[in-house]
Amino acid sequence: MFQIISRTKVVFLSLLMAFVLSERSAAFAQLPASPLVPIEAGDSLTRKASDAVRKSAIAFAKDASTHGGYVYRVSLDRKIRMGEGFAAETEIWVQPPGTPTVGSALLRAYQITGEPAILEAAIEAAEALMHGQLESGGWSDRVNFDPKAKSTGFYRKGSGNPKGRNVSTLDDDKTQSAIRFLTQMDDALDGKNRELHEAVLLSLDSLLSAQFANGGFPQGWDRPVEKHPVSKASFPAYDWRTEGRLKDYWNYETLNDGLAGTVSETLWLAWDTYRDSRYRDALLRFGDFLIQAQLPEPQPGWAQQYNHDLVPIWARKFEPPAVSGRESEDVIETLLFLAGKTEESRFLRPVPAAIEWLKRSRLSDGQIARFYELKTNKPLYFFRRGDIYTLTYADSDLPTHYSFKSKPRYEKLAKRYEQLVVGNLHTEDKSMSSLRKETEAIIATMSETGHWYTDADGKPLNNSLKRPASEVFLDSALFSKNIERLSEFINMASGAQIK
Repeated sequence: MFQIISRTKVVFLSLLMAFVLSERSAAFAQLPASPLVPIEAGDSLTRKASDAVRKSAIAFAKDASTHGGYVYRVSLDRKIRMGEGFAAETEIWVQPPGTPTVGSALLRAYQITGEPAILEAAIEAAEALMHGQLESGGWSDRVNFDPKAKSTGFYRKGSGNPKGRNVSTLDDDKTQSAIRFLTQMDDALDGKNRELHEAVLLSLDSLLSAQFANGGFPQGWDRPVEKHPVSKASFPAYDWRTEGRLKDYWNYETLNDGLAGTVSETLWLAWDTYRDSRYRDALLRFGDFLIQAQLPEPQPGWAQQYNHDLVPIWARKFEPPAVSGRESEDVIETLLFLAGKTEESRFLRPVPAAIEWLKRSRLSDGQIARFYELKTNKPLYFFRRGDIYTLTYADSDLPTHYSFKSKPRYEKLAKRYEQLVVGNLHTEDKSMSSLRKETEAIIATMSETGHWYTDADGKPLNNSLKRPASEVFLDSALFSKNIERLSEFINMASGAQIK
């Protein structure tokens, strides 16, 4: 809960907010007064940070939004809009750092400042996502507001294309991020917007319907999944290089691209917000799936993609059946998250063997490989010629579109494991001194208009640089990161307790 400055100020802001939102739906116009962070209790940097949050949030919503939603980055002249590739004028992006990421940052900015215009921008982001909710209950990578466009899906509200794509996806945190933001928005509005509340609960019902009997999830679904016998993970008993390929691998159990962590975070938020036991039960079943999906020695890690028997299989042509370093770290982090939240010790048991495997799998350059060959533990890579990918043990000619190596995180994970073993459930916050330095740097790099600029690749630009508007971009990831950091500092400096 927030600390309230004064009843008079809250009442004033409530009236002002109602006036600003008077043209919106009645449910949104009857928003509850949101308690404010006591900025007056902080020092001058706290007040500067609050002013920066207000200024940047209003500016970003004004200059970067389309139909209330956002893409990854947009040029100052608004002629270039980018998601994963170029985005049409009628498209917004769901996949982070798109609309849900920015929406969450805007909601946090409102909680910090109490500025009604920022709340309105957060509501518009929620409405944009609701517009693009698929008939199957979740989301794809984008929402297109042109009903005749090729990328327009079969949207639940009837505003899309009835013949369009209707596959809800968990790939790259798409559906999960939308659910989390809309859940936060629903909670902030005390569930008083019936349309929003209904959309959130429907999306959660859809997510539950996509959970397999063993607790795992597919990459995507357009209907409730079939149930299959529960198995323990094992190595394939066939030549995995040439056999066992499934054309519809996305219908099977997957851990690709951080799915374990994002699904768990989403289910926990749903349980914490609505206290519906189905969400906690689903989370526990998913945790049990992660335990079952751990491969046996000598490689007690996790694969990126499985079949229903929990045997590693091919996904895309550059994603072989293998033990995955990156996905294994994500699973370990997720198990630690589950152990910390639920205090269930069984989620800690797979961790030590997995960390030891990662330690002995570290490459000579200090990194870990994305893929390790089953049983031999040799790092696997690809080289590419056109559309042809060839499997290799050599890392001298790697394609650049995919992360075949990464910096290891297992030392940090091992430290967190040790904390949980001795009963320390608290996650360490950043030190106040480091937050102050980061806050000062963020404020110093903000332009007079309230923006942080990047180039077309997302690299931050010096705000004093003079470039054509077509070469200067507003970046959703940078904006959201800076808002979160500033909010974290204000929260800590003022002694407020914002979720």
